Amino acid sequence: MSDKSMGEIISALRKEKGLTQKELADIMNVTDKAISKWERDISCPDTLALPKLAEILDASVEDLIGAKTDTAKARQGVGVVIHVILRAIPLAMGIAVAVTSILGKGDVKSSLIMLGLGMASMAIYLLKEGD
Repeated sequence: MSDKSMGEIISALRKEKGLTQKELADIMNVTDKAISKWERDISCPDTLALPKLAEILDASVEDLIGAKTDTAKARQGVGVVIHVILRAIPLAMGIAVAVTSILGKGDVKSSLIMLGLGMASMAIYLLKEGD
């Protein structure tokens, strides 16, 4: 695994080939802005474009994607967000039922659906916690 990001690798290989961002963009049929975003790690090349990019830069796809990534951190962050959402939904549904009941705007069917969604969310959360 490289210590460089994918963007740094693309930039270095492009410069080694003596290509400008515009020239690489023309060959790849993308804009030079897309190349700039790739090299600044703002976005990544489409997975279908990676083989062509690797060929142009005389590298393997593995060389390009074997770059340093923070996927473990990203997954952990996503997991935290999912846990927060799964815990918030039951509370939100309970509040919605209470408020609609107080305002006299809720019917039994809607209230049961909201409570059911809340309970399902809590069940998913509890099952996920067991992992």
